[in-house]
Amino acid sequence: MKTHSQKLKALDPALLRPNGENPRLVFRQEEMDTLLTSIDKHGIQVPLTAFKDGRHYTLIDGERRWRCARKLNLQTVPVLVQDKPTELENLVLMYNIHALREQWDYYTIASKLQRVMELYDKEQGEPPNESTLSELTGLTRGAIRRCQLLIDLPERFKKMLVLELEKPKTQQRLSEDFFIEMEKSLKTVTKRLPEYSNRIDPIRDVLIKKFQKGTITAVTDFRQLSKIATAVDGLGLAHSTAKRALDAVFDGTRDFGIKDAYSRTVEFEYEEKAVARYVSSLSEFISSIVHDDKRDALDQDLLTSLKQLYAQLRELLKG
Repeated sequence: MKTHSQKLKALDPALLRPNGENPRLVFRQEEMDTLLTSIDKHGIQVPLTAFKDGRHYTLIDGERRWRCARKLNLQTVPVLVQDKPTELENLVLMYNIHALREQWDYYTIASKLQRVMELYDKEQGEPPNESTLSELTGLTRGAIRRCQLLIDLPERFKKMLVLELEKPKTQQRLSEDFFIEMEKSLKTVTKRLPEYSNRIDPIRDVLIKKFQKGTITAVTDFRQLSKIATAVDGLGLAHSTAKRALDAVFDGTRDFGIKDAYSRTVEFEYEEKAVARYVSSLSEFISSIVHDDKRDALDQDLLTSLKQLYAQLRELLKG
């Protein structure tokens, strides 16, 4: 992409216009009030960025500062004016500017990411892969994957999320993390048990209601939902057993959460698998101590713990 020359100018806020491609969708009142107070006291410390577009200037960066300036009736604002970018450059510039300074909401990022991919495909003749998209936008590959989950949400769930994002962070219940974790788990479930694919929207509705009621106690519970599904292949869990547990979670008439399903199906097996790894590591450690004759170097607290473990193992293995 070409480099852009920049000139710092003091411009009347009335000459500036919002950028229709700005990924930022939500301007939380609480954050705006804090910025307004800061600008009123200290002025605008970081210049806005814009390009000349006919009689006006279109913002690339600084819409919140511009909104505050208008409320405060400032006569001029500092603006870095640069050459007019292409549509793709316009989007990429905004991503990179904000990536350096602040963390956008994932949905804010996702809202225009699809457009970036379309424009890149149009210019280059092929869609960008994850690595190219990361270089273009300054986003990590993990962030891009999270964004894709939100891009793929049906519209009514996107609207639900936007309403939640308008609230202060501390008041958000159905957060981006909630939708991301839910979607990741449902992808795993439908991959392992495809019979759920044709009713995924009603399942989403049930999970949302159960989370709001507290039947699903935490966003991280969805990881246990994934574990139930993967246990069908990974742990040899019977398909019918997994389905009974998932059916109960997906039944809106039952007060049955993900933790209930997990504890009744695969919790013990996963714990057993984890213990097996610990035992293997402990066995290797003990073998190295014996082989190198380092018994005298062992910490006394560790020796006491090993003796207690020895007594428990004798009890367990009795008979």
